Amino acid sequence: MSDVVIVGAGMAGVQTAVCLREQGWRDGIVLVGDEPHPPYDRPPLSKAVLLGPADAEPDVRFDVDFAALDVQLLLGVRAHALRGADHEVVTDRGVLRYDRLVLATGAFPVPLPGTAGLPGVHLLRTLDDAAALRPVLDARADVVVVGAGWIGAEFATAARQAGCEVTVVEAADRPLAGALPATITGHMRGWYGEAGVRLLTGTAVAALEPGAAVLADGTRLPAAAVVVGIGARPATGWLAGSGVDLGADGAVLADDRLRTTAPDVYAVGDCASFPSARYGERLLIHHWDNAVQGPRTAAANVIGGDEAYDPVPYFWSEQFGRFVQYAGHHTGTDTMLLRGDPGSAAWSAVWLRDGALTALLAVDRPRDLAQARKLIARAAPLDPALTADPAVQLKSAVR
Repeated sequence: MSDVVIVGAGMAGVQTAVCLREQGWRDGIVLVGDEPHPPYDRPPLSKAVLLGPADAEPDVRFDVDFAALDVQLLLGVRAHALRGADHEVVTDRGVLRYDRLVLATGAFPVPLPGTAGLPGVHLLRTLDDAAALRPVLDARADVVVVGAGWIGAEFATAARQAGCEVTVVEAADRPLAGALPATITGHMRGWYGEAGVRLLTGTAVAALEPGAAVLADGTRLPAAAVVVGIGARPATGWLAGSGVDLGADGAVLADDRLRTTAPDVYAVGDCASFPSARYGERLLIHHWDNAVQGPRTAAANVIGGDEAYDPVPYFWSEQFGRFVQYAGHHTGTDTMLLRGDPGSAAWSAVWLRDGALTALLAVDRPRDLAQARKLIARAAPLDPALTADPAVQLKSAVR
């Protein structure tokens, strides 16, 4: 018998197990998760879990019958080391031998230094994290959110819906400064005010203490809870000395077949970067869609295939009453065009590279997004004048 061991029981790990069975793998599959809960989906944590009825916990478990798939679940088991040369994973429950290994350990939220274990300070990544925040929202308490990125905006949205007073503190001069240009994010600043959220930009947090966040200028913001959303890093520290090469960002350096530098070891999801021929650079994608798509390729190659992985990245975010979607990948050298006024209810921004569509951000324009994904996949050249006209369908702007 040949066993595949999958370390990580989030979306990427579960999908890898499912895809292996769908693609014909008949030997053993062991799925290892460090949480005690049955595998569950993470996107609802910042939505349904936080805002659901207090007397009815939403069921976020994956709709997967692991027994029927003959997948052995090892829950509450943490991997500590990988002995690549020996094909062994060392866990806190003993050693697991594998013939093929898939790394799907995801990412962990970056904490503020010196705040570990501090009462009232929260991260939002796991089911237990969300459960710990439910009483805060139920009590309609004052909340401070550190970071105006995607997760910060989503939590602020949920907290305001629950009736909390919310202050968001961002060190950069605008929301999403690392992801989008100022011409777009300047308008997103207004979303916070419309929702009744106080947004402080260009403001650093000097310290957190029970019941307050202290800013660099000495201002003290009282808060029943402080939620930190300043980014995430691949959960790969346990791979030191394993033969699996990591990048400066901590990500597993997978190749375009999602193989790592260790024999018979593959990597999928948030923990791994891969070289994209489409974009000419290595991509590290911390989004749900990547955790769904990558396992199909990894499973095929585990079984003996030779499939390349080069998706059109995609993600979405629900914040302040808006549905925000993004497809593709852009850089600061790409040409940006607006489709509509960013101050309006619905608009899009597109990026062109050498005349071809490379990325699109859509705010409540789902048709733009659906068409863009197909056009990006085939590197369709667009007419700039038609592309910038929001009355023209994107597919009609192809030259």
